[in-house]
Amino acid sequence: MLSEKGKYASATENRRFVWSEIIWPLILEINDVAFSLKQFQKKREQVCKERNISITIPSRGLASLIQKGILLKERDIYSIHFRLIPYMRLKADCDYGTAIHEVRIK
Repeated sequence: MLSEKGKYASATENRRFVWSEIIWPLILEINDVAFSLKQFQKKREQVCKERNISITIPSRGLASLIQKGILLKERDIYSIHFRLIPYMRLKADCDYGTAIHEVRIK
């Protein structure tokens, strides 16, 4: 995943990866709008092992998703933005593009 891209392009790539490969599958798996840091770490380790990538890439992506407002953090609990809850209820695919679009709608 390490590439010759600029800082912003790799940050977006990290966010996309973390959202589509770790967080959204985790949300659908546990069928809840919130997850703990431990749940995230367990899922992250599983995905990193399967794809043979460094654990540091998804770590940066998590913080980045919080900055973008897709995830909200309170202590060790993370939750998805309220506009993404209908996707979870429908067990729909919610890619990063959809997530960022929903969160940005006023």
